[in-house]
Amino acid sequence: MTQLLPSAFTERMRTLLQEEYEAFVASYEQPVFHGLRVNPLKVDRERFLKLSPFSLEPVAWCVNGFRYPEGARPGKHPYHSAGLYYLQEPSAMSAAECLQAQPGETVLDLCAAPGGKSTQLAAALQGRGLLIANEIHPVRARILSENLERCGVPNAVVTNETPERLMDRFPKFFDRILVDAPCSGEGMFRKLPEAIEEWSPEKVTDCHLMQIDILDAAAAMLKPGGTIVYSTCTFAPLENEQSMATFLERHPEFSLIPLPHPEHFAPGHPEWATPASDELAQTARLWPHLLNGEGHYLAKLQKSMDVEPAEAPKKRKEKRGAKSSAPAGRKEAIAAWRSFAAEAIPCANSLLDNDHAFLLFGEQLYYSPAPELDWDGIKVLRVGLHLGTVKKNRLEPSHALALTLTADEVARTASFSADDPSLLRYLKGEALSREDATGWTLVKVDDFSIGWGKQADGQLKNHYPKGLRWL
Repeated sequence: MTQLLPSAFTERMRTLLQEEYEAFVASYEQPVFHGLRVNPLKVDRERFLKLSPFSLEPVAWCVNGFRYPEGARPGKHPYHSAGLYYLQEPSAMSAAECLQAQPGETVLDLCAAPGGKSTQLAAALQGRGLLIANEIHPVRARILSENLERCGVPNAVVTNETPERLMDRFPKFFDRILVDAPCSGEGMFRKLPEAIEEWSPEKVTDCHLMQIDILDAAAAMLKPGGTIVYSTCTFAPLENEQSMATFLERHPEFSLIPLPHPEHFAPGHPEWATPASDELAQTARLWPHLLNGEGHYLAKLQKSMDVEPAEAPKKRKEKRGAKSSAPAGRKEAIAAWRSFAAEAIPCANSLLDNDHAFLLFGEQLYYSPAPELDWDGIKVLRVGLHLGTVKKNRLEPSHALALTLTADEVARTASFSADDPSLLRYLKGEALSREDATGWTLVKVDDFSIGWGKQADGQLKNHYPKGLRWL
């Protein structure tokens, strides 16, 4: 595909790389590397390696990352539907790994769709703390929400906002922020040839300007002492070293932190930026001719502690007639949840014991990881764990709830092996003949939840979402 590369791109890369250029351009004739990342919210690494139907090769810079061979189709396996792994290009696993989120922290993924890095951050949080995953484009925000749901993430809020609006609401609020910035996509030319058609020198400039604005907003939202990881999938110095140099000039309260894996990641190039600060060598480049992955850039920044703390974000107030009060009534909705949980998930019921964390939007009941926050005026797609739909004082559980549960938390399960024809029928939306106790039943593939069924009259009625059903 070398002949498809834009001449302005190849001329610039020849000038920058000099003797390395031939090896770089030859990498475009090599096959794309495919990756998946095991989701420890569902299964640990060692167990998945024993279960995996695919041949896997570890990704050196991501403990749960693996490459799989051409011809394997992990996206068409029930384990994917159960959220055991996320399909992700190997180099793309580096950014969230470098952020090093810790359980209990407050983390922002500012440019989050489609969700690879958000699900990786959620796994690092281990269900504790708060993850806000933001995406400015509505369609992509819905995809982001679906991927967090599939991976069984209980403590994420999905927003569909501009960085500036979030900045106004959350000044100096986050412990860590990931900025996987919109970019010209040069690093994806091999994997996504359509990115070649969308590329232009003007797009590189436009992305650089956008990146600076996004980084400014991220800086305002970070606590003193907090960490930002900035990443792109482009080779353009203007979007990488130059964006960092410009940011550091504007924000002297930040300094760069050396990145791990120097044996795999090449250093940044200070001479490709103005001013040419030696500090930029602490950023990292992932080159496709030097590792088994696509092209990326990484920079890790720490904010000084010598910054005045901000006022706390607005706290939520219950208002009469507010959207969160909802027609069915919040108290009635909580009672419906308690009744359902006592019967269907007795061992999980006690975990959701904070009445203030229940939020009702229309008929939809959620359990919020941050009930104290005020979301009025912010576009929110998912405000934590979606518990279900309240209908006439009864609760119909959500698919999202099913994917957070384990077999020992529920009253009834229906378990199928991954190659059981009955499981395929379930994924297609069919009811199954099954004599069992009446009630909501957690359907599993092997030991892993994949959805709900409702047992009645010798049948397991299918409640797998229509939009997810296999064709």
